[in-house]
Amino acid sequence: MANTYDLNLLAALDALLATCSVTEAAARMHLSTPAMSHTLARIRETFGDPILVRAGRKLVPTPRAMALAGPIRTLLAQAHALRVPAEAEGLAAVRRRFVVRAPEGIAVVFGASLSRALEREMPLASLQFLPETHADPGALRDGRIDLDLGSFRTMDPEAETHVLSKQSLVGAVRSGHPLLNALETPAALERFAEARHVGVTPRPGDGSPVDIALAALGLQRQMVLLVPSTFSALVAASRTDLVASVSERTAHGMAASLGLAIFELPFTVQWEPMRMVWHPRHRADPAHRWLRECIQKQLDDPHWIRPSVEHLAEGTRKGVT
Repeated sequence: MANTYDLNLLAALDALLATCSVTEAAARMHLSTPAMSHTLARIRETFGDPILVRAGRKLVPTPRAMALAGPIRTLLAQAHALRVPAEAEGLAAVRRRFVVRAPEGIAVVFGASLSRALEREMPLASLQFLPETHADPGALRDGRIDLDLGSFRTMDPEAETHVLSKQSLVGAVRSGHPLLNALETPAALERFAEARHVGVTPRPGDGSPVDIALAALGLQRQMVLLVPSTFSALVAASRTDLVASVSERTAHGMAASLGLAIFELPFTVQWEPMRMVWHPRHRADPAHRWLRECIQKQLDDPHWIRPSVEHLAEGTRKGVT
């Protein structure tokens, strides 16, 4: 191995291992493809290993390269932290757009309060929400998003994760819906299954936890409408006799403004926890850490469990988030 190497060489190696493509790594490092090819040659000489080898039409990492990936990411994250302003005076000077990918209900219920908190602590920064998707697993690694929120079946093994909540599902119907009276009877379960339902389109290959629970009880509901998000399902339920089964937090957060009645499901449903996921490069970043802690605080705040329109208006006047 060569006696010395600069940090840029490690950054280039990280990009090559993340993309397994000289062209894509070059774009990430703002280099030309020939320049990145030359850098790869230097990396191979420095580490005494091919690093990436041809497998058909693709490049794949060698065992040595895979062993280097984790330590290099950690080292780069630590180096990045050295350039971050001190927390005591740095947050107010941060000019940055934080991009958060999350279920639509998070932006609807918590977006305004997160924006107010950001204005107080990082007035030069901004927050952008992107819709939840499970078709772009490389967004965190590529730096196109800062945080990913949701229930994940699979995650990038290098990602760091924190469980935000273990929220349950509840039912939501318009006020005065006939199902509400039936829920007080011994036939509640059957009346629920017989109703017409609106649901959120599941991920490919996944089943609805509500349908799975009902099937275990020998029942099946009539799903007449599928929509892209929890918020869309709640809007549909507020304007029809359809029944929505959605996350508790979003349902309670929107119930007053949509005129919805919320009820406990008359059976047990297994539901996955909501997680917050980020790339290790942000581990020691004070601004990023503040955002993670702020989101956790907002989702933990009991004020958001069953807010009323009047309560929200009063909180806004007083500056409550």
